[in-house]
Amino acid sequence: MLSRVGPIGRVVRRSRAAPACARLYHPNVIDHYENPRNVGSLDRKDPSVGTGLVGAPACGDVLRLQIKVDDDGVIQDAKFKTFGCGSAIASSSLATEWVVGKNVDDALKIRNTDIAKHLNLPPVKLHCSMLAEDAIKSAIDDYKTRNRKTEQAAVAASASPPA
Repeated sequence: MLSRVGPIGRVVRRSRAAPACARLYHPNVIDHYENPRNVGSLDRKDPSVGTGLVGAPACGDVLRLQIKVDDDGVIQDAKFKTFGCGSAIASSSLATEWVVGKNVDDALKIRNTDIAKHLNLPPVKLHCSMLAEDAIKSAIDDYKTRNRKTEQAAVAASASPPA
């Protein structure tokens, strides 16, 4: 027990034990929870942006992950917004860090087990890393679907005879 005199002359006692959150979560989770990377959103109207929205009915966590892909198929930026626990926020933050700079096909190879291992998530929190994997897949699928439609429209426009 540590003691010190508080601001109004009272003795304040503090335990040497780590805060509860530090005892329950791995330092990687705490880092991403306290300093989440890439929080925000991208322009949904931009054809180079794909959006994935996923949720976990068991606990109510919801994750929106967006990616911005260049002409070479490389993810240039990623943003997320998560409504959920610390493990869900940490998984989302880590996922955005891992996808940036990867080709979309390589980003699809990111597995929830890799995220869970890096964050040292307990089995009860594996659904959080699964949310991140599902959001990556969903965002890439949205990007590919939107770009197929854009390409089809461009082909149709070039095939029509001039008026």
